[in-house]
Amino acid sequence: MESANQLVSVGTFQVLKLPLGFIRVLEWLFAIFAFATCGGYSGQLRVSVDCQLDKASSNLSIGINFAYPFRLHQVSFEAPLCDGRRRESLFLIGDYSSSAEFFVTIAVFAFLYSLMATIVYIFFQNEYRENNRGPLIDFIVTVVFAFMWLVSSSAWAQALSDVKVATDPDEVQELISACKVMTNKCGSVQGPRWSGLNTSVVFGFLNFVLWAGNIWFVFKETGWHKGGPARYAGAPPEKQAATFSQQQPYNQGSFDQSGGYSGQGDREQASEYSPVGEPTSYSNQM
Repeated sequence: MESANQLVSVGTFQVLKLPLGFIRVLEWLFAIFAFATCGGYSGQLRVSVDCQLDKASSNLSIGINFAYPFRLHQVSFEAPLCDGRRRESLFLIGDYSSSAEFFVTIAVFAFLYSLMATIVYIFFQNEYRENNRGPLIDFIVTVVFAFMWLVSSSAWAQALSDVKVATDPDEVQELISACKVMTNKCGSVQGPRWSGLNTSVVFGFLNFVLWAGNIWFVFKETGWHKGGPARYAGAPPEKQAATFSQQQPYNQGSFDQSGGYSGQGDREQASEYSPVGEPTSYSNQM
């Protein structure tokens, strides 16, 4: 407990009030939402096959489950052939795992980096600014992540559009042999819910906006910025003392109220003397 209190006392949590630290916190929160809504998704669709000539073979609720990472070509289901008790095994079409896994990977690494950067801002500020190396690395990584968020979010948005088409109940019915026979009736019972995956795309582009906007604030910390690196509110004690001495004008008359020092008294004593070589007053000459 004591070590935790010491660590908190050393940390400069006021950096979280600045745009650089505050945006970093938003970045790792939004990254969590991005990979959670995509990586944790599972959906289901249902179709029906009504065999007119063989009602016993009909299946009015064929459930097809799919989930992240959306390797749909590995998702199998069984459908009746409407020819006795025979059934056929079918697979969905498409493999969209590369785009989905790329998006989730960027989100996980962005979360880890933004969390690590926030910890460095708070507890290792002096090491971060040493030789301007920390701000330069931070700037380069921020630019790379902003670009990767744009690429991964765009790729995942396109892949999600293809997943919606591949799992459309009307499209799935075309894979079933019995549905190609005019005497049989096929229909859609239930379609997948896309709210979670739509949200993941939104969070992906929001992360791009956050990382792209944070490029400017990280750039201001580097030596490339003309104004020099910005100072956090929790600067080292030496810098705080120097700043205080510059801001507070020296008052000669109120330096020590208890020690007897009086700037006004010294000035009165000095005024009794005339220039060098001359008597101070007429009474002294006498």
